[in-house]
Amino acid sequence: MNNKDRRSARIEEITRQLTNCFSVSETAGEARMGDIIYAMLAENPYFQAHPENLRRLPIEGDPWGRISILALMRGEKRPSSKTVVTIGHFDTVGISDYGSLAPYANQPDLLREKLRALELPENVRADLESGDYLFGRGTFDMKSGDAVLIELLEELASQVSELEGNILFGAVCDEECNSRGMLRFVPELERLQREEGLDFLGLLDTDCMTAEYEGDPNRYLYTGTVGKIMPTFYVVGKETHAGEAFKGLDPNLLAATLTQKIDMNPEFCDVTGDEATLPPVSLQLRDQKTEYSTQIAKSSIVFFNYVTHHSEPNAILARMTKAAQECFEATLVTLNERYKAFCAHIGRTFEPLPWKARVLPYQALYEAVRAEQGTALDRLIQEKCAEWLADSSLDTCARTTKLVEFVHGLWSDQNPVIIVYFTPPYYPHIHATGASEKERRLLSAVERAMDQEGSGYRMKRRNFFPCISDLSYAAAPDDPEALSAVSQNTPGFGTLYQLPLDALKKLKIPVSMIGTYGYDAHKYTERLEKTYSFETMPDILRSVIRDLLA
Repeated sequence: MNNKDRRSARIEEITRQLTNCFSVSETAGEARMGDIIYAMLAENPYFQAHPENLRRLPIEGDPWGRISILALMRGEKRPSSKTVVTIGHFDTVGISDYGSLAPYANQPDLLREKLRALELPENVRADLESGDYLFGRGTFDMKSGDAVLIELLEELASQVSELEGNILFGAVCDEECNSRGMLRFVPELERLQREEGLDFLGLLDTDCMTAEYEGDPNRYLYTGTVGKIMPTFYVVGKETHAGEAFKGLDPNLLAATLTQKIDMNPEFCDVTGDEATLPPVSLQLRDQKTEYSTQIAKSSIVFFNYVTHHSEPNAILARMTKAAQECFEATLVTLNERYKAFCAHIGRTFEPLPWKARVLPYQALYEAVRAEQGTALDRLIQEKCAEWLADSSLDTCARTTKLVEFVHGLWSDQNPVIIVYFTPPYYPHIHATGASEKERRLLSAVERAMDQEGSGYRMKRRNFFPCISDLSYAAAPDDPEALSAVSQNTPGFGTLYQLPLDALKKLKIPVSMIGTYGYDAHKYTERLEKTYSFETMPDILRSVIRDLLA
């Protein structure tokens, strides 16, 4: 067996070992997976000789006891600050989509046999019977990518005397939920940069890569990633009995108008060359009533997944505030037209409804209430945040909503209004433009790796990995107005939601996604294509690292 075959076999072996342990986000299994990866790395001869370079990074206050892992391999050919950072997440989405096959979702061979008995799409059936794919939860997203990085460190352990420069691997938890693992890793990167003078030349992620369209022959390398922000609308109407509906203002009607305006509207896409973000899509739309009654709701909430290439938070806040104002005004026009028609039905004289369109960003709401409450408001917010953080039944989104509801409830002005704010988490967009020497080196290394790929794949570089990823946390926007839009309009920023913006601003690392290949991440037909993932992709990754450290 030659070197490449040994490498491929070892990567598959590690992939299977990792897949065998369920590691669904926010479960004990995710914590066990961290321990398994740490134990694997601890067996590496390099880390046995240098245990100080392998560290657990516990997630503070985490109810599941999860960790991220930092593994730093220092080249010994000569002292060097040059460092390539690699990352991989080891959590997965849940397994309920497998239905009765859920117990087998971590056993690729057995799952393959079980899937044979199901009616499957034609392309899935072909892949299943080919033997070229590994099925199972996490095989593709992204335990195979973790396996590539673990095997890389194993191989380099015997070559460390000839290695000039350093490889830093971050195995992180919680990518599928709130990226708490990466956010725990980021301050360690900044510390190593500041205290030890490590020069981070690039941050490489080995997450999953797939076809962009049916029949797509390409394999992609990405030199950036999209961002994500979640503009949210807390819609306050005016409650009334359903039998006197025109005496109130239904917040659900306002929320529905907002959804009609924003949801899947290409007007809000970012476009870069022939790449475009998907338009915003709603993630939650509901009123805040907790019981049945014939009273209409007082408030509703709707928030959207908003993906970015270049739009910064301050611009999005302004755009969403404008959209909300237009929707509020349009809704009032519609309501008055309907009320006029109703009055005609019953012979009543029509008089315009009293409501006025008002839209405020959260910061303006906070300032209005603080003007009335003084510093007592901050104390009350801190007390409430502590109470909600102690309630494990609430997630970050629910806590944020509760804070807006609480602050608004303290305001003397209870007339209808729409409050616009951001629900966490926030992921900055990032991509290499060639503006800096580091970006030019990364772009050159990626292009050279694609040109030298000799397996016959059609390689293509894209500016943006189209899915949310931890690569977002390699930098932060330069514009202080963009950052203040986030910090001032994310309720509970710094308490309910932590984001190390100062560390991100100091890092400014160019990024690339060099992923394994497969299909159907987050579906029961999730599968990994073995040849590219175990043979070609590791060669491309090594080529990029080699060029960066040269």
